[in-house]
Amino acid sequence: MALLEVADLDAGYGDLRILDGVDLEVTEGEYVAIVGPNGAGKSTVMKSVFGLTTYMGGSIRFAGEEISGLRPEEIITRGVGYVPQTDNVFPSLTVQENLEMGAYILESIPEERLDDVYERFPILEERSTQKAGTMSGGQQQMLAMGRALMLDPDLLLLDEPSAGLAPDLVADMFDRVDAINGDGTAVLIVEQNATEALKRCDRGYVLVQGANRYEDSGEALLGNERVRRDFLGG
Repeated sequence: MALLEVADLDAGYGDLRILDGVDLEVTEGEYVAIVGPNGAGKSTVMKSVFGLTTYMGGSIRFAGEEISGLRPEEIITRGVGYVPQTDNVFPSLTVQENLEMGAYILESIPEERLDDVYERFPILEERSTQKAGTMSGGQQQMLAMGRALMLDPDLLLLDEPSAGLAPDLVADMFDRVDAINGDGTAVLIVEQNATEALKRCDRGYVLVQGANRYEDSGEALLGNERVRRDFLGG
């Protein structure tokens, strides 16, 4: 069953249109990657799903409900979590305070969700009283992901999670995304490391100049000679 359905989506920023008729689907529990060259509109798709762009036409449906035009604070209540590429933690707050902010829409902090996040990311529990701004880039990325999981979303949106990470941390980050998906959370990821993302995902989309160019399983896209040559460096 389709959890997220994006159909013929036009979107951008102000009067500037970036996306031109984009189609995309994520089924329940699926792991889907969006790859493509810089400026292709990959992050704009992600932001559009979360209500952060100017909607210009088409449809965005989540769990059968039209969500285009809704504000992010409304979309999050439907079961969508979002981790932006940059500025994704509150640097002056502690780790635990950041996680609690992930459940700000609730009357009380669900302790079981906090325990689940700490079990998934033990370093966060070790540093629960540390200011987020003093943590390493990899630790901040884990914190941002943990905060997005505080409401136990059905779909997790990840925008360039490997950006800025040291090479030895990239595989660990992907392993953690695999584990989140393995526990039943659907994942939609935009990723600069296209080869690694396609190795791990169920399906992938290649965007070029704000429009769909290819759609297939991750394995098939990796085996597509034209995709490898034009978008994966050979």
